[in-house]
Amino acid sequence: MSSQPSPARPCAPTSEQILRHLRHAQRVAERAISLGHHPFGAILVGPDHETVLLEQCNIDTVNHAESTLARIAATNFTPAFLWDCTLYTTVEPCCMCAGTAYWANIGRVVFGITEAALLACTGNHAENPTMSVSSRYVFEHSQKPVQVIGPVPEIQAEIEHLHRKFWAGH
Repeated sequence: MSSQPSPARPCAPTSEQILRHLRHAQRVAERAISLGHHPFGAILVGPDHETVLLEQCNIDTVNHAESTLARIAATNFTPAFLWDCTLYTTVEPCCMCAGTAYWANIGRVVFGITEAALLACTGNHAENPTMSVSSRYVFEHSQKPVQVIGPVPEIQAEIEHLHRKFWAGH
């Protein structure tokens, strides 16, 4: 850990805000399908827990929704501002996306279902070779205390349904 003091933690979003923003990210994931991409969606919400600053669907296997969003955020907002923002994503960020969010200085990540739940939905699909590395593991091994909220049981069935349907027919 760094000897520097940890950045102050802004207040957490409410349960209602979490569900509303995860459903927004789910709509972004549905849009990804209409664009011919895998069903992953992410949004960045400002420090007020209301303002949606960015939204991003999955592009391809190296341009995931979360990592692409984090890179765009890092080029448009200061690290201090991003520390007070929240990245909402339908599925737990993979280790690449968690690392990108960390380097972008996004201070909170909220996800709907775990990477393990995604694997249960996709099986051994060649287009989605999940990695068994949780985002919490990535953040626990970093020098900044990124807050992680998830999975969120109230939305889990909705997200899993979309993935089962997509991966079964893909």
